[in-house]
Amino acid sequence: MATMGSLIGLVNKIQRACTVLGDHGGNDGFSLPTLWEALPSVAVVGGQSSGKSSVLESIVGRDFLPRGSGIVTRRPLVLQLHKTEEGQQEYAEFLHLPRRKFSDFALVRKEIQDETDRITGKTKQISPVPIQLSIYSPNVVNLTLIDLPGLTKVAVEGQPESIVQEIESMVRSYVEKPNCIILAISPANQDIATSDAIKLAREVDPTGDRTFGVLTKLDLMDKGTNALDVLEGRAYKLQHPWVGIVNRSQADINRNVDMIVARRKEREYFDNSPDYSHLASKMGSEYLAKLLSKHLEAVIRARIPSITSLINKTIDELESEMDHLGRPIAVDAGAQLYTILELCRAFDKIFKEHLDGGRPGGDRIYGVFDNQLPAALRKLPFDRHLSLQNVRKVVSEADGYQPHLIAPEQGYRRLIESALNYFRGPAEASVDAVHYVLKELVRKSIAETQELKRFPTLQSELAAASYHSLEKFREESRKTTVRLVDMEASYLTVEFFRKLPQEVEKVGSDARGSTAANSTNNSAPTMDRYSEAHFRRIASNVSSYIGMVAETLKNTIPKAVVHCQVREAKRSLLTYFYTQVGRKEAKQLAQMLDEDPALMERRQQCAKRLELYKSARDEIEAVSWA
Repeated sequence: MATMGSLIGLVNKIQRACTVLGDHGGNDGFSLPTLWEALPSVAVVGGQSSGKSSVLESIVGRDFLPRGSGIVTRRPLVLQLHKTEEGQQEYAEFLHLPRRKFSDFALVRKEIQDETDRITGKTKQISPVPIQLSIYSPNVVNLTLIDLPGLTKVAVEGQPESIVQEIESMVRSYVEKPNCIILAISPANQDIATSDAIKLAREVDPTGDRTFGVLTKLDLMDKGTNALDVLEGRAYKLQHPWVGIVNRSQADINRNVDMIVARRKEREYFDNSPDYSHLASKMGSEYLAKLLSKHLEAVIRARIPSITSLINKTIDELESEMDHLGRPIAVDAGAQLYTILELCRAFDKIFKEHLDGGRPGGDRIYGVFDNQLPAALRKLPFDRHLSLQNVRKVVSEADGYQPHLIAPEQGYRRLIESALNYFRGPAEASVDAVHYVLKELVRKSIAETQELKRFPTLQSELAAASYHSLEKFREESRKTTVRLVDMEASYLTVEFFRKLPQEVEKVGSDARGSTAANSTNNSAPTMDRYSEAHFRRIASNVSSYIGMVAETLKNTIPKAVVHCQVREAKRSLLTYFYTQVGRKEAKQLAQMLDEDPALMERRQQCAKRLELYKSARDEIEAVSWA
């Protein structure tokens, strides 16, 4: 089995690593509780001036904690004790000063005070942000203690009225956790029924399974009185034995009496006390430290299966998170180019899924052809263009000084050609509408490509190159659709007009007789060149022709747009990007794969946590079976 203290030393190491990673409370971004919360620890609880600091210093064997009146401990102090080999020098390390060793414990006290003031200011405010201190000494046992601000009932000058509740809430946040061992400090010269520490411990640990009671200031009790009722469990019974402590007197502190000497004097007090000599072997700070260390190791050993289970689950979550964030990018230019091309293929696949219906968005292109284009064609101002007044004007101007003989062909052509120019607008609008749909699909596809989220620079360059290609496709599509309109104007469909009834002009009154005589042989109606009916008939014929062309363009414009834009986007959207990438140097490729700093930080934190948890699992298994 593992040697005494080896498990505690391992837990100390894991807790320290958790604190370095910021993984020491609350939630670290995953659904599981943190490893810190799963590891047992000992929280020191007591009222102000109950002797908490003296108890801790007695356990450590060093005078290192700030002292004074009122509230002195204003931030939690996570104190990790590491037992070293005999003869080795004692020293202390702070987590916030990782490369500095303190061998002068007066400087440790000053640093605790300075670090407290750094967060709270030189006031009597408190902060839940812990100070992490490790002490390495041959005179300690492996143990982790958390010194918490002293409980109080009244706010003093310079403190807000809420300080009483704030301190209790902070202390409660530690001791209510089921893995927390409570070291409840109570002064012996006060009634145990008024003890702040016992009152709180009773609320969070009603069975007393997690609570160790400590009585301080036994030597300051009134003459003729003793604390045997408490120490022997008659006044308030706990599952664990009460331990009495005799701290250094104020005179000893003023004379800087050595803590080793103070420990000897404490042993002598219990050995020679007529009240407590029969309990002497189970009294004193040295016994308390060994008792806590032994119990803590037993708790850790009992929790190994659940701790290992938590670690395994967290490792699974971290590995899943690492897969989601992506692995680090290789520094080799060839590997970087391969990565870029793989990312492009992933993007291109999603883009095509949008167009082909695997993802939403491509249907908006059909909406352009089925709704926008027909609506735009219907809104063209042909009513105004083919009004009686405009038809008369165009036809008359087309005749010039010589009136037309049979039908106003030039008038027809001018009316049709000028009307066909109106089709340019809907044709170009269709091109632009599809262009904007394709641009939006590019944006959405980049956003939906999970692998690209790591690389904002590559996203930008990929989007810019795709937009460049779409702009090229749009220009080609515009030329093609406008060419379709121009083709309709370049050559009119003669067959359409040949099927129309022929108009024979009525030249004058002398011709009326012969025209009437021949009416039985000519089925075409006879019309006056200058009559309204004549111009209405022209407008009607032109309107019919324009309608026929509109139907044709309604079918051919979508074909041209799809051929020039959609089809090309599916086939060669990234051709321009590939050309640009192929010209880039290694440094430029690396810049394209420059990740979002927040994402890089997240991956580094995940990697560190993963390494911590795997190391913790291996070491716990090794120690527990050693």
